[in-house]
Amino acid sequence: MRLDRDTSESTILVTGAAGQLGSELRDLAEMYPSLHFRFFDRTDLPLDRPDLLAKVFEDLRPLVCLNAAAYTAVDKAESDAVHAFAINAEAVGDLAILCKLWGSLLVHISTDYVFDGQGKEPYREVDPTSPLGVYGASKLLGEKLAFNTYERVLVIRTSWVYSAYGKNFVKTMLRLMGEKESLGVVDDQHGRPTYAADLASAILDICALYQTVPFDVRRNDARFRGIYHYADEGAITWYDFARAIASLSGSSCEINPIPTSAYPTPARRPAYSVLDTNRIEATFRLRIPDWKESLRRCLEKLK
Repeated sequence: MRLDRDTSESTILVTGAAGQLGSELRDLAEMYPSLHFRFFDRTDLPLDRPDLLAKVFEDLRPLVCLNAAAYTAVDKAESDAVHAFAINAEAVGDLAILCKLWGSLLVHISTDYVFDGQGKEPYREVDPTSPLGVYGASKLLGEKLAFNTYERVLVIRTSWVYSAYGKNFVKTMLRLMGEKESLGVVDDQHGRPTYAADLASAILDICALYQTVPFDVRRNDARFRGIYHYADEGAITWYDFARAIASLSGSSCEINPIPTSAYPTPARRPAYSVLDTNRIEATFRLRIPDWKESLRRCLEKLK
């Protein structure tokens, strides 16, 4: 087995480069000149091809593997479980094996859907998990496979991600508000929206800090292992979110609250998945932006 090597290598291997988070990471990369980024999307590097993963790791020997790739089609996953588990679980285990082989830190992005939503207080990292559907179950298994394989794994669970890229709630609402005079939006699911650019910034700050840690200290530095929660500040409902999108975008579309039962979907959503972010804020001294201010920045970027 290859052990850690004393090196000034600064390569950050990023998977899922074409997704919401991956795209925001690309936009921010130039702000971190000490780090050398290699971005791969699912065409460049399919995560269900262990042979290709192994070749990339051998070529790059990355300081950090940042896994921003995921099967995120929550409803489709209910009828496509094999594929969802292949990407969200098995591939994460493969990445952990390769990170262990080459001494890389694995930063893996997970989800609030690992919880069943029956809680009433913000979920902490140590709270029991109980996913309601295939998507959450596959992401939870990915976490477990990584931790069972390697000690230097940092999992960041996030929630309600949106950005100027890809498909997401904000862009869907803007489209529908331009087509309809009124919309019904679920008002009994609570969470914390996350602008992918904010999440990307936090992750890159952590990677930059990791690079500064002396080589012989990294192995046992407790900051860079375990689970953290990250989401923008403020707990709201999807209805609250939609109303803010309408207000900030200047839309005259009428937004009406509806119960989850009026909008059935193949996959059940947690009714309450507010994440407690105290640990990541305290450990890495992060300032997490308010969700509405971040939404305003995203809308400006979309313009």
